[in-house]
Amino acid sequence: MYLDGTAEGWRMIAALVPGRSVEEVRARYESLVRDVEAIDSGRVDSPPYSDDRLEPAPAVAEAAVRTGTGTGTGASSSRAPRVAAPAEERKKGTPWTEDEHRRFLEGLEKYGKGDWRSISRNAVVSRTPTQVASHAQKYFLRQSADKKDKKRSSIHDITKS
Repeated sequence: MYLDGTAEGWRMIAALVPGRSVEEVRARYESLVRDVEAIDSGRVDSPPYSDDRLEPAPAVAEAAVRTGTGTGTGASSSRAPRVAAPAEERKKGTPWTEDEHRRFLEGLEKYGKGDWRSISRNAVVSRTPTQVASHAQKYFLRQSADKKDKKRSSIHDITKS
């Protein structure tokens, strides 16, 4: 956005990075450019990322620091690379109760489709807005499905009547 190579451009970029000076931000940028050039030229393999935070796996980060191809320059080199959290099994959700579903339907009627936060805060207080939105998506899909598509009964079959 501000990278025009001028001192003013670097000052504006550094203002967006709390706790870093213009020199630190510029050094980090130049280090990253060198890293990308090394990867693009084939001198260094692209790092296998350990998770969706886009941090290199610890062994790769350590090797990059040892070989001088890593991103460690200036003040940031004293920071240890982030270690990915151990792979945990995804936590399964708890099924909705009939009472929660009925309160969801009342909230849907009162606050309308899409206002999941209000439904969560005022109607189904035991569920987060994300959980309410997910439940709504399943509910509306179930309502639009043909009878032949419904293999078994579901809480989503309950309607406000």
